[in-house]
Amino acid sequence: MTEDTVRIDGNALRLPGGVQVRFIRTLRLPETGTHALPPGLGEFPVRRVEDYGDRVPAEWRARGGVMLPVYLREAMWLSFAGTAEPAALQVGVGKVCAVSGKPWSSRLARDPQNYVVLPRQPWLDGINSGKGTVRQFVAVPLGLGATVEGQVTGEEVWGGVQLQSFPLAPEELSAWREAERRKAQERLRMPPSVGAYGGAMPMMAAPPAPGAAPGAARPGGAPRARSAPAMGLGVGGSMRQEVYRDDRPLKAWAKEPAGRVFVHLVTPPEWRRITGEAPPPSPVDRAAYTRAGLPWFDYYDQDAADLAPTDDLGSVKPVGDWLGDDHEPWQQPSPHQVKPLGDAPGKPVGDGDW
Repeated sequence: MTEDTVRIDGNALRLPGGVQVRFIRTLRLPETGTHALPPGLGEFPVRRVEDYGDRVPAEWRARGGVMLPVYLREAMWLSFAGTAEPAALQVGVGKVCAVSGKPWSSRLARDPQNYVVLPRQPWLDGINSGKGTVRQFVAVPLGLGATVEGQVTGEEVWGGVQLQSFPLAPEELSAWREAERRKAQERLRMPPSVGAYGGAMPMMAAPPAPGAAPGAARPGGAPRARSAPAMGLGVGGSMRQEVYRDDRPLKAWAKEPAGRVFVHLVTPPEWRRITGEAPPPSPVDRAAYTRAGLPWFDYYDQDAADLAPTDDLGSVKPVGDWLGDDHEPWQQPSPHQVKPLGDAPGKPVGDGDW
């Protein structure tokens, strides 16, 4: 049986239907050119909003969900490693679909496709913005117009990240489970193999930012509430990553979502004020990471079809157009640094009105 509520397991979100999502800190890419996948530098901590009562703004309590701390212009990616059964997952950035660029919907759609298919999609690093590429998720404050939400809708109301999962329809799920049972029996008759892809990208040790502790490295009587600085996701540099087209018919999926969650993005000072915890150290310097010879990644799946971008997302501009040029030096990784890849329940997270 699967859970029928959203829960936090460590720093992972577990949605009904066996979906697991982790938010991974990473290096921010330059906003020009197309790059290899940046590494994972550890997980963002995730906490339930309802655990902090009147320390959080009333609108956060109304929306429920969880929160995580993120620095201005810090980049992240979403890891789906650990998802147990097939699921369709909608990913919203300020209630704009990160796959289709269309407004948030309570239903799945195929023209254009407004979801990713798990566990086939191992991760999502940004919005579906080009053929075989995405533009990196980068945190920015609301009010500048720099978020995906602001550029696509002309307003900045929601911010944060929204997740909603759909399992297979009952008959399809039963057939899938039976097929998996047969595959497991076949595997017992075969010698073990090595080198197959399964799970998250390797997480490598990374050099610390100046004055910061080393980061873990892809495959990973309180003050009263006040109006907290609102954060959303804009976009940064482009990287080689496919968003896979669903090869099942739409009717294979359940018509209603199994669960959803609103993820609030919190500035590090607000995180400390609300939770009493120290936020993660500042982001790792990407030039130092590259100079140290640590890996970048290139993922390729020859059996999957890339999902074409829509005009809504293809025209989203990087955050540097609003916040100014990125003066952090960039050092291109050498070819040997680009590594090819591919070929316990906690308390329920309350949902709210959003």
